[in-house]
Amino acid sequence: MNLETLNNKQLEAVKVLDGPLLILAGAGSGKTRVLTTRVAYLIEQGVNPEQILAITFTNKAAKEMKDRIIKMLGPVAYQIQISTFHSFGLKIIKDHHDLLGYKKNFTILDSEDSTTLIKKILKGMDLDPKIYHPKAIKSQISGAKNELMNPEEYSKFANTEYEKIVLKVYKAYQNKLVINNSLDFDDL
Repeated sequence: MNLETLNNKQLEAVKVLDGPLLILAGAGSGKTRVLTTRVAYLIEQGVNPEQILAITFTNKAAKEMKDRIIKMLGPVAYQIQISTFHSFGLKIIKDHHDLLGYKKNFTILDSEDSTTLIKKILKGMDLDPKIYHPKAIKSQISGAKNELMNPEEYSKFANTEYEKIVLKVYKAYQNKLVINNSLDFDDL
């Protein structure tokens, strides 16, 4: 492994041995090189490959990391969990669906399915989708889920009339997901 191609900050990140590490940097700054080199360095330092999680946002970035690590390490790279946040979340849910209250055959709603479900909920509540835009409500629910707020926790922040409507829709939406043994991408 050649560490001489790394700048000082990159080298510092590669050599961190204890705990997790978050790399935030702009496009073309060498993030993937740092992450892949760090994984190889960790294994060289005796870390079990099965205890390494390399995670990113896009399928393209995950594939690039996987390809580079395989090239650097060979077959041992297949023992490393390299994936996107969503695919790793899905793996956890598949492995532990019963503990999370889902049946094995759960489904995942894509963005369009989620919006359609919200439209149906709005219609059932006699709310005008021209006033209460389904995509805007979906965005509010998504934001709440990404802040790890279930409907009960979201209720603490629902002060305006609009937010109270979003809360009602959020509760109905979550109820429908549970009834249908479904999750959405934000659940992942």
